[in-house]
Amino acid sequence: MDDLESLAADIQSADTVVAFTGAGISAPSGVPTFRGDDGVWEKFDEGQFTYGRFRSDPAGFWTDRVDLQRELFAEEYQPNAAHDALAAMGRDGHLEAILTQNTDGLHAKAADENAADPSENGDESGGGRTDEAAEADAEIAADDTTLLELHGNARRVRCTDCGRRRDADPIFDRAANGELPPTCDCGGVFKPDVVLFGEQLPGAVIQRARSLARESDVFLAIGSSLVVEPAASLPRQAASTGATVGIVNLESTPVDDAADLIRREDVTEVLPRLRELLETP
Repeated sequence: MDDLESLAADIQSADTVVAFTGAGISAPSGVPTFRGDDGVWEKFDEGQFTYGRFRSDPAGFWTDRVDLQRELFAEEYQPNAAHDALAAMGRDGHLEAILTQNTDGLHAKAADENAADPSENGDESGGGRTDEAAEADAEIAADDTTLLELHGNARRVRCTDCGRRRDADPIFDRAANGELPPTCDCGGVFKPDVVLFGEQLPGAVIQRARSLARESDVFLAIGSSLVVEPAASLPRQAASTGATVGIVNLESTPVDDAADLIRREDVTEVLPRLRELLETP
């Protein structure tokens, strides 16, 4: 039995399996990375996208954010085989939660696309997201899998007064056409529904993530350098309570010493293989 087969066996016998994902799971879909060679911050000044600037100069912030949004979503990115594998694992009952640092919304899209036919279970939503689901501090129910978007979702905006969330595209169109800053019907200013530089992660979100890590029997860290806190400490928290920790990432991480399995391979190859092993009788 190789290490991936052993991991699959651990998942099959586990009560709680949690996956934690970073930019490396979305890069194969073409989503731009923020740091490194040709990263987004090589083209934009990250200092212009702080929470402080949003508060003091919302019009200027939105002017620059429109350009950034165009860079981030120049194409209509699709979930790749790694997203699909995790969505299928959740659908099949092998994955309790996905905790993601990514703001591209691809995990939710993969869950929608991998959802069972809604006519089979009486759910007319087809597994899609609703405003009510989004209100739960970035926690989204995708079938029976919890999706926790730790840093928010750049495909949404949120009113800073009434809290209403909206699809980002029409709001960015309004800003591009001169409505600076774009505002809600209540008069409040819309803000991209992401955690900006200088803004703290919502306490409820990070506490939920830590609880899931501590409760996990298997914790998978996928496509993350595991250097950004506080999310990067989650694998160690899982290991401290006895979880089997697996890391799939092309580069080494500071948490490698706590891992039971390390794969320096393409996530789009490893995760589909893991899912296949879970289907093997």
